[in-house]
Amino acid sequence: MSWFGKVVGGAFGFMLGGPMGAILGASLGHQFDIGMINLESPETLRPGDQHRVQMAFFTATFSVMGHIAKADGRVSPEEISQATRIMDQIAVTTEMRTTAMNLFQQGKNPDFPLDDVLAQFYQECHRRTDLIRMFLELQIQEALADGSLDSKEEKLLLHICGQLRVSHFDYERLKIRVQAQQRFYGHNQQYGYSQNRQRQYHHSGREQSSLQDAYAILGLNPSASDADIKKAYRRLMSQNHPDKLVAKGLPDEMMKLAKEKTQKITKAYETIQQARKS
Repeated sequence: MSWFGKVVGGAFGFMLGGPMGAILGASLGHQFDIGMINLESPETLRPGDQHRVQMAFFTATFSVMGHIAKADGRVSPEEISQATRIMDQIAVTTEMRTTAMNLFQQGKNPDFPLDDVLAQFYQECHRRTDLIRMFLELQIQEALADGSLDSKEEKLLLHICGQLRVSHFDYERLKIRVQAQQRFYGHNQQYGYSQNRQRQYHHSGREQSSLQDAYAILGLNPSASDADIKKAYRRLMSQNHPDKLVAKGLPDEMMKLAKEKTQKITKAYETIQQARKS
């Protein structure tokens, strides 16, 4: 049974406690005393255990997503659609989707305890950098959902990175990669992702732009050697492998997101390979 099934089923002994436990409990509709929660069940998990990490990732992802959407004072339809798309992909039950929506709404509140949530999330992750990176990518995607990055959103993202011990340089690299993914994936959805299409558009401006984005997704530039391209591809596939991420604490329900990420990386790699053969 997943962590969510256990919580809904009443096994509250391994609830997070602290600000994230309070936020999740309220989003689930449970009215219980966080301080007494360990008396409800003998199944008490320590910080860093997989179910606790899964719970923390889910709680932080959707609540902070709501906070970012509200950063510029207005939640746009595109930001709602982006959050809803993620919810639709991971919500295996109606109750889970409702909880994600409630977390998103709580994140929009002016008194949302952002720093406390981030501090607890960082502690629960126990230096699982791959999970922190995926969390940040989801937040950057939310901020970019309406097509631009407002200065308040950027300031907030940088603050979040600081709380999670992520450098400004690494943030910029992540942002470039997310922007490239959005352009590249949108381009290939619009024109079709096939070798024939690639040959047809190879000499067009759009195809060249798509190729540049493919390099950016791998964190490279067009002057990279074949060996460097293969090395970058293998590294990213290893970092984002769904089974590895779930083993580190990514909720099982979010495996579809990880699979989508590896598909995008593979498409970028294949685009580069095809262009170099032409």
